Amino acid sequence: MKTLTARITDEELVFEIVRTNNTELFATLYDRFSTVVYNKCYSFSKNRQEAEDLMQDVFVRLFVKLRTFKGNSKFSTWLYSFTYNFCVNYVQRDQHKKRERVTVVTDQIKEESSFEEIEDNSLFELKSKKLVKVLALIEPSDKMILLMKYQDEKSIKEIKDILNIGESAVKMRIKRAKQKVIKLYEEL
Repeated sequence: MKTLTARITDEELVFEIVRTNNTELFATLYDRFSTVVYNKCYSFSKNRQEAEDLMQDVFVRLFVKLRTFKGNSKFSTWLYSFTYNFCVNYVQRDQHKKRERVTVVTDQIKEESSFEEIEDNSLFELKSKKLVKVLALIEPSDKMILLMKYQDEKSIKEIKDILNIGESAVKMRIKRAKQKVIKLYEEL
């Protein structure tokens, strides 16, 4: 079984899981994609345990929703979109809680004894921490489109496919999200 599953495509594997409801085949799918899903969940939560919990939740939901995959795109693209939407919904449900947690984490910046002791790296780190605060304040959909573009290095076309929207809509959403981030960053 192991040799057979190693040779079939992701899409063939998914269709076989849907056809047979075979949990061993689903375990193969899990092995192929758990790291990718974990990394995407971690990009939302920035907490290892929470990312692992989210990843498990994604795969539980995935097992139920797998039959909605029609093969119109690569399975990896569909799974990325599925994970993205799951995490956005999670963030929206727990937005207030997550804002508090990010604020607590970013407020734990080690205080320097005097301004002269702050090195360039420390200044960069402070700017990064300020950006983390800003990203916690913007809408999850704005945050995710920016993370897809700049953290995950997805192309406009890939984002278009993931979100199932037009290319010009992707460009406009990125532009508007960047404007919001810059405005909030300057206000902090």
